[in-house]
Amino acid sequence: MPLRIFRSRSVSGANLVQVLVVAALFSFQVLVALYLQKVLGYGAAETGLAMLPAAVVIGAVSLGLSARLNARFGERNVLLAGIVLLVGVLALLARVPVRAGYAVDLLPVMLLAAGFGLALPALTSLDMSGASEEDAGLASGLFNTTQQIGMALGVAVLSTLAASRTESLAADGRTAAEALTGGYRLAFAVGAGLLAPAFVVALAMLRRPERQTAQEPTDDTPAPARAVTV
Repeated sequence: MPLRIFRSRSVSGANLVQVLVVAALFSFQVLVALYLQKVLGYGAAETGLAMLPAAVVIGAVSLGLSARLNARFGERNVLLAGIVLLVGVLALLARVPVRAGYAVDLLPVMLLAAGFGLALPALTSLDMSGASEEDAGLASGLFNTTQQIGMALGVAVLSTLAASRTESLAADGRTAAEALTGGYRLAFAVGAGLLAPAFVVALAMLRRPERQTAQEPTDDTPAPARAVTV
């Protein structure tokens, strides 16, 4: 892989932000399902239905709304707004109770997941805007690769933290539900913490290059002829 691709601030920044965001959000996709089944006692079908609102809002926002918001407010601003919503998702999950009610404790989380539908299209656009035509395929492949890396790291690190915390709480005499919930809360809190540097990197590094709208006159550019009046 030609390392010149990393000379672009947009490409480097977008890939770093993606690793952090995807790693954080896999605590949502994986651990919420485990929480629903192991703590609240949902079956597989009930778990799928419980998480369906998140899939619906993410799809609706990413396919219908994100392009208009990007055009109006700029990709970086939309990305930052999406990250803020995702912080809200994980912050709420970090306080989830052992006996959660779906409508009160979980449905708002599913709806705030719309932030992922805002963040990912904006992030993709910012990544590709920093690549030359020659490196467009390379930038796209790199972006897909870092997404997979973020998934793997997120599942491995956050699941390990959750399991370790659960074992510690169980050893202290907590019930199984309390110990599991405590482990999941820690993973959600760490996931929220991963989004803080993602926000900072996006704010500092990601700016779409301005499009050149008019050619600036130079010393070598002949001045336009002026009409002579008599």
